[in-house]
Amino acid sequence: MKTNELISMLSSQVDPVDTREVVRNVRIAILVGAAVSLLAVVFVLGVRTDLNEIHAQNFVFAKLAFSLSVVILASHYLVKYIRPGGEFRARFALTVLPFLAAMVVAAINLAAAPRSHWETMVFGSYWLECLIAIPMVAVLPFVAIMWAVRLAAPTDLLRTGALAGLVAGGVSATAYALHCMDDLLPFVALWYGGTIVLCTIAGAALGPRLLRW
Repeated sequence: MKTNELISMLSSQVDPVDTREVVRNVRIAILVGAAVSLLAVVFVLGVRTDLNEIHAQNFVFAKLAFSLSVVILASHYLVKYIRPGGEFRARFALTVLPFLAAMVVAAINLAAAPRSHWETMVFGSYWLECLIAIPMVAVLPFVAIMWAVRLAAPTDLLRTGALAGLVAGGVSATAYALHCMDDLLPFVALWYGGTIVLCTIAGAALGPRLLRW
């Protein structure tokens, strides 16, 4: 058999590839991770008891606006990075925008308050719980996301892992917002933002190990 004939025969037997399947897998993994995180918060930590009050709802919505913006932006870039060479077609610098916005609003709040209130505004009552809970809950969506990402063929393993950690941290913070009673924006900027960054760093460290072909 001639080479051209062999190539023609092999190419005719190749099934068409659904290029959207990888993206669909990652999105499903994010949704599964979000559902599991929500269940973990509801049944292990519990939902805050004042959610029926308008002021509490407003604070929760503010937290969700921050965490969900992180999830949406990070997910957008993650589905680009999981494809071979995707890092050359996408730059995820825009993922810092929610953090910058939160820091600006927090700084304005602190500037408008007496210095004697700053410690309470920044540390609240449950900073240690927040520091522990968000990274721990983030393990659940991170595992689901990394499983889906491994089915793809990312080439920039460090940044892909970082984005997976960023999404997982954002998902965890979204679920934790339904439990957390500390509502002041400086607290949210530091402890929600800081723990999501910790998840991102952990994802960057684990990415090259877990995603290696």
